[in-house]
Amino acid sequence: MVNSMHPTGTLIWYYYICSREVWLMSRQLTPWQENPFIEIGRLLSEEAYKRERKEIHLENIVIDLLKTEGENVVIGEVKKSSRFEKSARMQLAFYLWRLKQLGIEATGQLLFPKEKKKIIVTLTKELKAELIEAQAQIKEIIKMEIPPPAQKTKFCSKCGYQEFCWS
Repeated sequence: MVNSMHPTGTLIWYYYICSREVWLMSRQLTPWQENPFIEIGRLLSEEAYKRERKEIHLENIVIDLLKTEGENVVIGEVKKSSRFEKSARMQLAFYLWRLKQLGIEATGQLLFPKEKKKIIVTLTKELKAELIEAQAQIKEIIKMEIPPPAQKTKFCSKCGYQEFCWS
């Protein structure tokens, strides 16, 4: 089980999509890796922004891109679609918050290469407060003996966990 004292960026991402996914991921039950949407995301991560420094691992976070613009540190989160913009924004805000705790001031960029879209994310008091609440809720989900009940959402049709919920 994931250390409930330190939720990951991935769990933040899933929290804004489906609490059942949070529970499954916390138990190291990985989604079906041959799901075409997961494969597209993996390919996009490998191919997009090749010249940028990629996948920086730091404690419980994995940053897709890291660059400097002048004296500013900029981190990027690459996603295949803005369909999950809220979850992507919160995942990136979580990374910014963790970096700030480590003494690194940074700004963030959500990058959607297929849409040629970039959204700047800065860590605000409101985002920080929302992250604190999300982490508390994630810890409660992780403590559950059984997963939360399956709930049909607009995201289910492309989910790698479909069979856990709807078979």
